[in-house]
Amino acid sequence: MHLRSLFPLLALALAPAVFAEIPGVKMPPAGDGKLRIIAFGAHPDDCEIQLGGAAALWARAGHHVLLVSVTNGDIGHWREAGGPLAVRRKREVDAAHAILGVQGVVLDNHDGELEPTLENRRTLTRLIRRWNADLVLGPRTNDYHPDHRYTGVLVQDAAFMVTVPFFCPDVPAMKKNPVFMYYTDRFLKPAPSRADVIVSIDAVVEKKLDALAVMISQFAEGGANGHAGLYPADPAGQAQRQRQVRENFSRRFTATTARFAKELAAWYPGDAAARVKHAEAFEICEYGTQPDKTELKRLFPFVP
Repeated sequence: MHLRSLFPLLALALAPAVFAEIPGVKMPPAGDGKLRIIAFGAHPDDCEIQLGGAAALWARAGHHVLLVSVTNGDIGHWREAGGPLAVRRKREVDAAHAILGVQGVVLDNHDGELEPTLENRRTLTRLIRRWNADLVLGPRTNDYHPDHRYTGVLVQDAAFMVTVPFFCPDVPAMKKNPVFMYYTDRFLKPAPSRADVIVSIDAVVEKKLDALAVMISQFAEGGANGHAGLYPADPAGQAQRQRQVRENFSRRFTATTARFAKELAAWYPGDAAARVKHAEAFEICEYGTQPDKTELKRLFPFVP
């Protein structure tokens, strides 16, 4: 690189460290002693499914939670698509965030077309820095959906770059690398999910189910693989379908508890584990700061 081309970078690096705003997001006050959590999902519903309970628990304790959808979800329906669907899904996920007590961002990438590009890496790096995250969460990179896989790749790619001063020098680099973690999933290759932390969400499970219920396009109507018969036009039929969706999700979160019963007993000693019905589980990423159990308890203060 020619020395002259370095001058703009040097000027930015030497400028005062002012953390920029995130459009549409109320930035937390600096130094308030609260955790800053940022979670990435491929579509407007992924974060809410994977950690809506933990998000509600953090928010209830006054911590700051930002859920980011890396695509706008504009093909995620069997009947609707394009701009109107993106607007509808943004409206639905905003309503879900209001129920959970968190904030959200939906990036304007097309659903089904996400790629791990340099520009997307820059976008995620800037978001993590601007949020000054203590904890970053995202999907693992083995998944049935390419958008999920590439969201995981982008989060991994940002895990080192957030500390590199001359990468995206318009936003000051972080002095300490956050902890990075994965959501749990059911995929076995190359390795099954671990539950390095498992969280009882019983105290907020109804709130999480309420939040998922307002995303009608994805669950009651079935999303991209739905059909007209799933969500009837009459109120009684719609109520029955909503109950079905709610029960299905409840069983899903109960299955997490059963799947990681051994790990649950380590985090909830004595007879506490036996009382847990619904849970969410998270795996430590091999990138970023590697937390010990004391640090994990700081990051998940609602776990005994």
